[in-house]
Amino acid sequence: MSGVSTISNRAATPREAEAFRLHADLCKVLTDPKRLMILQALRSGERSVGDLAEMVGISLPNASQHLSVMRHSGLVATRRDGTTVFYSLAEPRIAQACDIVHQIALERLR
Repeated sequence: MSGVSTISNRAATPREAEAFRLHADLCKVLTDPKRLMILQALRSGERSVGDLAEMVGISLPNASQHLSVMRHSGLVATRRDGTTVFYSLAEPRIAQACDIVHQIALERLR
């Protein structure tokens, strides 16, 4: 993989250690099924918090809480139009990473 360093036979550099810490932080954000469903809903484009709550089947306050965590981690971006806040994927590549893990999960269900 291009851009991915390996630390197989040596100690991690401070930069690599920090990258692993950030990696773990991102993974923590993605441990909630509702957040994964929100990411899935955002793949097709920008959505309001109300739309996301309805699509995922959660309350508006609960959707806002999940989106706040995701925004803080840098996974979603916001745009305000009047009183409505719209969310989009700040880093679309995260959806590809989630696809790989989701495919593994589906295979384990068989």
